[in-house]
Amino acid sequence: MFPEAAIACIALATALWLRPWRMLGSRPGPGGKDDPVASPLITPLLGVLVLLPWVWALPTLHRMPLQLQWSAAPLVLLMLGWPLAIPALLLVAALAHMLSPALGWDDALGLAVWQGVVPATLALLWGAMLRRWCWHNIFVFILARGFLGTVLSVFAATLLGQAAGHALPGVNEDLSRLARWLMAWGDGVTTGMLTAVFVVFRPQWMATWSDAIYLRQPPQA
Repeated sequence: MFPEAAIACIALATALWLRPWRMLGSRPGPGGKDDPVASPLITPLLGVLVLLPWVWALPTLHRMPLQLQWSAAPLVLLMLGWPLAIPALLLVAALAHMLSPALGWDDALGLAVWQGVVPATLALLWGAMLRRWCWHNIFVFILARGFLGTVLSVFAATLLGQAAGHALPGVNEDLSRLARWLMAWGDGVTTGMLTAVFVVFRPQWMATWSDAIYLRQPPQA
């Protein structure tokens, strides 16, 4: 439990030091500073806090031979940005604990770290590598960052969680790796699909998206 608590505390302290609440502040509207509008990130943040706790609590709310798990942390990162995603994911784990009596605080902390903080951080590093060494294109953002980055980040994080003692119940170690690989692909397909939808129809919900970078369009005044 101590490694998970240390990772969560360090990540939360770093995120708060970056002052993520600034991303939720009002912004100048069409009429300038006298006509402020609410931050567009409020909607995806509320969606994450309402829906994701049920998804994380679901494996403990029913009995199945294989507990299917969905992280969604890379998607939360793409929508909210790392400083805001970290406290949101920690809150999601706390809400999942309250929703499921079978999910103790130790298990909730493990979820917060290995399904939330670690895959979101790995996805952040993957995105930084793409920004640095790969060309800037909408398809690179959707396929390489939204899809492939999610698969790699989630799979690596779950393997680290398994090494830390968070094994799938009733599944041996070799089969557990295969199951985690397949579940990571499910995470990647869902994240890639939603990334494509949001980039096209709701780009204001994606804190990591920029028309100026990926579409070569100047920012609107």
